[in-house]
Amino acid sequence: MYLADFSLLIVAMLWGGTYVVVKNAFNSINLPLLLTFRFVIASTLMYLLFNKKIGKITLNDLKKGSVVGVILFLGFLFINYGLMYTEASKQGFLVASYVVIVPLLYWILYRKRPETKFFIGSILTIYGIGLITLENGFTISFGDSLTLISAIFFAMHIISIEYYAKNMNIYKLAFLQFFVCAILSVILVVFTKQLYFDFPSSTWYSIIYLSVIATLFCFSTQTIAQKYTNSSHASIIMSLESVFAAILGIVFLNEVLTPPMIFGGFLIMCAVLIIELDIKFYIKKR
Repeated sequence: MYLADFSLLIVAMLWGGTYVVVKNAFNSINLPLLLTFRFVIASTLMYLLFNKKIGKITLNDLKKGSVVGVILFLGFLFINYGLMYTEASKQGFLVASYVVIVPLLYWILYRKRPETKFFIGSILTIYGIGLITLENGFTISFGDSLTLISAIFFAMHIISIEYYAKNMNIYKLAFLQFFVCAILSVILVVFTKQLYFDFPSSTWYSIIYLSVIATLFCFSTQTIAQKYTNSSHASIIMSLESVFAAILGIVFLNEVLTPPMIFGGFLIMCAVLIIELDIKFYIKKR
């Protein structure tokens, strides 16, 4: 379990960097084409590297993978579109709201009430996110609204991964979700008629990072790690991507980190510690 948690922490750190990478990439590439390159490359590489472990794909496998893939695609569509209208550091914190949505969805679907510490962590996370997004009053921008919608889909994605990974080849599930995203991205490019290849080298570096590191490595690692931990636990750890996104946004995009943002990030860190540490165990031991 600890190895799975550490793997998810690495994923959160690498995902934090995607906000900066995508923001820069939008200077020379449109969203449908960026998603197409990202998922076509990721799914192709994964099949070439793990085709033996993926094995034969049945119609039932395709149905399960399609559910996870469609949810993941919608999450990326909304979050990347939202990034066009908001700051990378701000969006990083806002999308972490899925940490609150996951336990609630789990409760609704499985009729299993999460532990009290998950609610405490969720409340701290909500307050921390509020400090980031509502700094100038109780108004949410268009980009923030799209990001909140993406958070719902990412929460659904975590739940669906946990549901299908228990009784399905995890390599097959990881590949199918990328493959479905690739198909949907290609359809979107054809529909919008925005296909071109004249990019600067920096954009190709961004594409490589997004497809190989942020997609192939990170989502494969998440899918495998969630086989050994629960969805609420995973969502808390991966919400740390918001902290990494804020730091990298300041360093590389010259975004401003205000005192409320600092305190909001601190609250999210506290939420992670509350979930991760078995406080009752330490009290009894003491």
